[in-house]
Amino acid sequence: MAEVELDITKAKLYVSLRLSEIGRKDYVNLLKEAISSHDETWFAQQLSLNSRINLTEQRKNTTVKIPVTAAETLAEGEFNRFYIRGLCLRALDEGISDLEVYRAKDVINPRPNSQAKIGTKVKAEKLLEDLRVNPGIDTALGLPNGPNSGLSVKLS
Repeated sequence: MAEVELDITKAKLYVSLRLSEIGRKDYVNLLKEAISSHDETWFAQQLSLNSRINLTEQRKNTTVKIPVTAAETLAEGEFNRFYIRGLCLRALDEGISDLEVYRAKDVINPRPNSQAKIGTKVKAEKLLEDLRVNPGIDTALGLPNGPNSGLSVKLS
């Protein structure tokens, strides 16, 4: 929760463009409630309700339908990013410098670059900084490795 508050304070909280006006208005409170009292499944369910996700988006001068899995993808991704940030803080507090990459969620067609990361070690301090500096989908270290990668980190 401290990491969510830090992003809010620094105006760096990632708010997906796929969220409707209602979704953007409700997002912070839903995220906080999910982290404090629920999980990513509850968060995705809430994002799916009350027209919080747009039905379409603009891409290269054309309007396309937003996937029906958009709420789930957003909820899982952001929940995982904040989980990783919290785990980095815990590791640093306990004097643990490295975290291990693992597959936290099974995926049907794992990306080769995701597979290659499994079992590797990453510096908790660098990963925390990377996730703080790069809100949203892309990070310099590639963790998590994009939407639906299924990758996370754990204490070794």
